[in-house]
Amino acid sequence: MKSEPSLHQAPIAELRNASKHFGDVIAADALNLTIKRGEFLSFLGPSGCGKTTALRMLAGFEAPTKGDVLLDGNAVNDLPAHRRPVNMVFQHYALFPHLTVAENIGYGLRQRRPRMPTSEIATAVERALDTVRLPGYGPRRIWEMSGGQQQRVALARAIVNEPKLLLLDEPLAALDKKLRRDMQIELQTLQRSLGITFVLVTHDQEEALSMSDRICILRGGRIVQVGSPRDLYDRPKNRYVADFVGKSNFFAGTVQQASKDGCSLTVDGGHVISGQSTQDLSRGQKCSASLRPEQIRLTRKPDGGVSYPVQIVTRIFLGEHTEYLVRHADLGDFLVLVPRQAEATEGGFEPGDAAIATWANGSALILADD
Repeated sequence: MKSEPSLHQAPIAELRNASKHFGDVIAADALNLTIKRGEFLSFLGPSGCGKTTALRMLAGFEAPTKGDVLLDGNAVNDLPAHRRPVNMVFQHYALFPHLTVAENIGYGLRQRRPRMPTSEIATAVERALDTVRLPGYGPRRIWEMSGGQQQRVALARAIVNEPKLLLLDEPLAALDKKLRRDMQIELQTLQRSLGITFVLVTHDQEEALSMSDRICILRGGRIVQVGSPRDLYDRPKNRYVADFVGKSNFFAGTVQQASKDGCSLTVDGGHVISGQSTQDLSRGQKCSASLRPEQIRLTRKPDGGVSYPVQIVTRIFLGEHTEYLVRHADLGDFLVLVPRQAEATEGGFEPGDAAIATWANGSALILADD
């Protein structure tokens, strides 16, 4: 199991008030971020949020318009990419089709000056192939490899140079769902075994949640929140984070009461939803109550807590869970995620059935509207 980075260790990399302008377009706006040694950090956000620009500034492919990029405590704004202890794996791998697997992996080593002995390069390549579980694949051509194998070759080419920082620009986007999941596990295992700091760019929230030690959420070129997957899921800073990280139901309303002990929100139909907040709210403020689909239960009779009569709109079987879209006369449509075991106990529902949606009083998260 990977040990946590020491609090006394200097960070491997930093963005200090780093901004990047392309003409009138601000792609990254005053980014401040510390990247810990040995961690797996993900930049997460929709297209155009600035995550790839941040990655390219760390790599050296873009220089900040303002602010600084630091590696090992030293500003590297003017240091070209090939002189930084950083390697990058691209979405489409950027492998040379006319070279063998071994030649692709050893390409960077052959560019070093003074030249490495051929025998040392061959040993390093074989070691990298073993690390990514492709022993003996060196003589093969790239076009003879599957998508997952090509991704491993790209990783081997990156790690053979022993970088201090490995940057991954949506490297799994071209893979099918099952292979992507397998490669997510392989990336985590590889990162833990090597102890190299990984920085991943992705727009896939499930990918970021499952792989990362910390996630940096971006929006409009700015950092919105940085935290562990659990922190972002359970304690989002605002509605944008709650909506982007995982699924959530939102019920709009007006704050009725707000204190350190909890908040209550009056929503459509005069219903009151109680919960906690990560923000300072005031009475009369427009907010939304956030409830995750798995926080809500479906029953045939009220069983305590907050209960609302609903009608089943749709039912989607997902294996371990069943996802229901239900409708309430005042609250509208919202999602409920029922574990298979609970559904077996209660009995399933079909579209058109009547049911009771219930959740623990005070379990909602009250968030100010963006």
